Amino acid sequence: MDGGLRLKSAQGRWVVLAAALGSGMAMLDGTVVNVALPAIGADLGASLAALQWTVNAYLLTLAGLILLGGSLGDRYGRRRVFVIGVCWFALASGLCSIAPTVGVLIAARALQGIGGALLTPGSLALLQASFHPDDRSAAVGAWSGLGGVATAVGPFLGGWLVSGPGWRWIFVINLPVAVVVAALTLRHVPESRDERATGRFDVPGAVLAALALGGVTYALTAAAEGVSAAVWVSAAAGVLLGVAFVVAERRSPRPMLPLELFRSRLFTAINLVTLGVYGALSGVFFFLQVQLQTVSGFEPLVAGVAFAPVTVLMLLFSARSGRLATRIGPRLPLTLGPLVAAAGVLLMLRIGPAASYWTDVLPAAVVFGVGLTLLVAPLTATVLAAVDVRRAGIASGVNNAAARAAGLLAVAALPLLTGLSGEQYRVPSAVDSAFRTAVLICAGLLAGSGLLALATVPGRRPAVAVEPDTSWYCCPTGPPVDPGHQASEST
Repeated sequence: MDGGLRLKSAQGRWVVLAAALGSGMAMLDGTVVNVALPAIGADLGASLAALQWTVNAYLLTLAGLILLGGSLGDRYGRRRVFVIGVCWFALASGLCSIAPTVGVLIAARALQGIGGALLTPGSLALLQASFHPDDRSAAVGAWSGLGGVATAVGPFLGGWLVSGPGWRWIFVINLPVAVVVAALTLRHVPESRDERATGRFDVPGAVLAALALGGVTYALTAAAEGVSAAVWVSAAAGVLLGVAFVVAERRSPRPMLPLELFRSRLFTAINLVTLGVYGALSGVFFFLQVQLQTVSGFEPLVAGVAFAPVTVLMLLFSARSGRLATRIGPRLPLTLGPLVAAAGVLLMLRIGPAASYWTDVLPAAVVFGVGLTLLVAPLTATVLAAVDVRRAGIASGVNNAAARAAGLLAVAALPLLTGLSGEQYRVPSAVDSAFRTAVLICAGLLAGSGLLALATVPGRRPAVAVEPDTSWYCCPTGPPVDPGHQASEST
């Protein structure tokens, strides 16, 4: 049954605040971790592979379990699962903050990803279930604006914490936020569930997906240190588990990933574009913070806010970009956006030793931000429009998972492709060389994604009218984050 809350009511405003703070906590965490990587490496004596896993452990469990997390909310109560996710995320953050070794930090980050998989789908699902249909768009808009504030504040806060109290405080900051979110949610958010949700969960599918991604990620990460029998075994296991996942989803009566969605040529094409775009963005931001701090000598605070213009541009113009794509069709923005973003990435080649922010960094940030502003909202709207309205939730969840998986694989593969390994991330000359190679690879991925959109996306307006989602804001120090659609809407 549809909810009946009104946005202007006191309870309605509390519901939006709780959902925005919850998703904002996850967005903030994704923003600040990349800023802290050099400091984490120096403090814990971590290798480059360990820093890769500091990022990827979170993405691995999040990407593998996010669709299952949405299903759990539909079945057992969206408020309940949301609160469990918030508390889980907070406890894992606390463990991250006291990690004595990088191994413990990586394990805690994996636990954080599980919390994120429970929390992320529930944020928008709470709004969808709680508000009157006439107020849902306004509620989502308010939620998006508050989420954008979290994204904008994140780089400054992360840089300040790393430069001041230390990197561990980027995780401590989640604890008081989680307490507030849980209290607001339990007091003000009504419980809701899908009474039609029956049958078994696709736990085998979720496990196979996570293991397949884990096997391939381990192989790519370990191969940078040298190809060994373990690398080949891991790679083969990842591929075989991926095949097993496809077979399991084809046979499952209620699959986590309905393969029939890919019968839509447009849906398939847009997800391929998503893989290219978000793989490139994740790779750029992983290398960028190391380049700015190790090679260019920027302090963490300055490095953290260096690409703030990207967030500002997206906050101001993403909604307009979505409306423009609705009027003229998605092909042009989805072609020009990646190409302009690729040009911005190429401008990052100017970022080197003794780089100037105003002449070397800012122009790249502005051009890059213009490209992302053109493409992000139309990308989300087009993937939703590629399927029936009743399947928009699962389509968005699949696209979200594709973006996470792309980031996971990019962070694992790029150091291998650029020849950076071991302790070399502390050597300015080695980092500078690897960064330039990574920039060229990522620019190529973006340009290829734009050309793929040109060849596959229709120039006309999508057949299914879907309000563009303005929640895909780009973290200036991490991959764009979608705080989660109702990822597992019943099909």
